[in-house]
Amino acid sequence: MSKERARRREEREREAAVRAAARAAEAERRERRAARSKAVRRHTTDRLPRLRPVGRDTGALARRRRIQRGLLVALLLALNILCWVVRPDWEARLAALVVSVLAYPVLQHMLVRR
Repeated sequence: MSKERARRREEREREAAVRAAARAAEAERRERRAARSKAVRRHTTDRLPRLRPVGRDTGALARRRRIQRGLLVALLLALNILCWVVRPDWEARLAALVVSVLAYPVLQHMLVRR
């Protein structure tokens, strides 16, 4: 009876050792794969430009830039309202709207110093 128990215990230990070796090999493969993908990701992302963090810029310069942009938008909006009041035809109103949308980046570049 004790020989039978010893044989079964030896067999269970051998199976446990095989399972442990398989788990260790799988863990090593996972680690190698993770390291390889991390290296590839780092290699490709190092070439990309860095993005600014998401959120609102703070500080005096950012506040001044927001005020300047707001004033420019208010000026263009006032000119569009004036055009809507003065001109009765829709073509002129639409043209003023399109011109103001296209002129915004140019005016911002010309009027707002960086």
